[in-house]
Amino acid sequence: MARTTQLVSQHLENISSDALEKYQDIVRTYVKGREGIYALYKRDKLYYVGLARNLRNRLKQHLKDRHGGKWDRFSVYLTVGGDSHIKELESLALRIVKPKGNKVKGKLTRSEDLRRKFRSDIQRRNHSELDALFGHEVSAKTEDRPAVRAWNTRDREATGGRKPTLAAYIKEPMKLRGKYKGKTMHAHVNASGHVRFNGKVYSSPSLAAAAAVNRPTQNGWDFWHYERGPADWVPLQKLRK
Repeated sequence: MARTTQLVSQHLENISSDALEKYQDIVRTYVKGREGIYALYKRDKLYYVGLARNLRNRLKQHLKDRHGGKWDRFSVYLTVGGDSHIKELESLALRIVKPKGNKVKGKLTRSEDLRRKFRSDIQRRNHSELDALFGHEVSAKTEDRPAVRAWNTRDREATGGRKPTLAAYIKEPMKLRGKYKGKTMHAHVNASGHVRFNGKVYSSPSLAAAAAVNRPTQNGWDFWHYERGPADWVPLQKLRK
């Protein structure tokens, strides 16, 4: 079982704003110089979400700035590993809950918006269903486009006609990468499921992985990773679950 990476090291939830003023010295020992996410509440309703690289100063400011008097309880979540993730965590929280006190909508700068892809996939599905209803299902198949058909034929010949292992798990081409002795190896899977690595074609990810590490055998499902989403590389094994 994969080990869970810790993000939050400590948290303090649902504390009165009066305690922040009365017991400032105690709170200071917890949050001084620490980064993390904080939330302000008014009568149990979320009012504001923010991030801070010095939580003590930020909470103290909110007692007197434009938010003063508009919240009566707070929670803080102290994060580990620097502040590389807290900005995106704040943006995610803002997009989900849309607190009254936040004027700016959270931005997910590197995240791919799937709305356009979702629309395109729905249209493709609808076209395929219509073609099937009217007897044109063959022309709708991706594998029967001339360029793809020729590519698949060449790959079948190169692998001795063996059916590619990945054929049952993919619907479109994908990129693969794996690391060996500090070097990153790159491969490509075509629409039929054949794996191309270093100019050669393989019928399974394990055969391609064995070639990458120059060994007789290698588990390609663990060696190769695919990009499930932008910058989200996961083991190929995930496709089989």
